[in-house]
Amino acid sequence: MTRTSTGHPIDLSTPHGDPGLFGPAAACWQVRDDFPAMLVGGIRALMLQALHPLALAGVPEQSIYRQDMRGRLARIAQFVACTTYGSVRDANGLIGHVNGIHRGIAGVSADGHPYTATDPTLLRWVHVAEVSSFLDAHLRYVNPPLARADQDRYLAETATVAIAGRDRRAGDAGRAESLHPGTA
Repeated sequence: MTRTSTGHPIDLSTPHGDPGLFGPAAACWQVRDDFPAMLVGGIRALMLQALHPLALAGVPEQSIYRQDMRGRLARIAQFVACTTYGSVRDANGLIGHVNGIHRGIAGVSADGHPYTATDPTLLRWVHVAEVSSFLDAHLRYVNPPLARADQDRYLAETATVAIAGRDRRAGDAGRAESLHPGTA
């Protein structure tokens, strides 16, 4: 049993037989199975995410990452691990927990543009940067011949987490197709 820094419980060992959101036969279990590749992909994802000025705008104002960088990275890793390998209850609970945090994040960027952490466009940017980085690192360092169908399956599987993480009140259609790169 572990807990998020805000006390949300996560137990990756129970309930026995609960395959979680995906299960061991899932492409995301395969892609996310190599820790060094996940570290490389995670660093790349953070750099890509930071390229979007509004995705980055709230970080210095709304986060304590400067005081607790290791903790911030650990919380991201915990979210990825729980939504990939955790029980359905724990994964959905953590997604709801993060959604609640995101609903309270809004502001105005240094150049005067408003932002919210529930903006579907920003969420898509963050999600695509993350999953494409994990997949690219897996293809480069672990399994270069991973079939295109398995790559597509990985993207479709992980889109379910992104869709669950979107705020329906923000006008999000909630379609997996909207999470593929190049869609608006």
